[in-house]
Amino acid sequence: MKSTTEYLTFTLPERMGFLNITPQCAEVVARSGVQEGLLLCNAMHITASVFINDDEPGLLRDYAKWLEELAPFDASPARYHHNRTGEDNADAHHKRQIMGREVVVAITAGRLDFGPWEQIFYGEFDGRRAKRVLVKVIGE
Repeated sequence: MKSTTEYLTFTLPERMGFLNITPQCAEVVARSGVQEGLLLCNAMHITASVFINDDEPGLLRDYAKWLEELAPFDASPARYHHNRTGEDNADAHHKRQIMGREVVVAITAGRLDFGPWEQIFYGEFDGRRAKRVLVKVIGE
């Protein structure tokens, strides 16, 4: 069995944003030489996410609006107890919890094996600094 591990680093300029990272993940698969296996992709920060969905700009705007309604940014300690520690990113922790930490995608014939419209996204909820994403490929 083969195994390849790479780390991607992203710095989004906004506090919240989404980035399609499917091309970078596909490149890792190609470099690995794995023909049949699995790709694991996970955000290595508790205020970021990796998820699968459609790369449609309206949907991504809807996600941003929906997440902000569920866990609005509020740096004050009045809304979120976490912000009483001196942090201002409690909302980002909540948003990450909703969107998830990781995805697993099958590799078939050396390629990511997606359903229609599926793409891998990095979700940032406390941006403006570098954060890592782990990409691990295992298989034959």
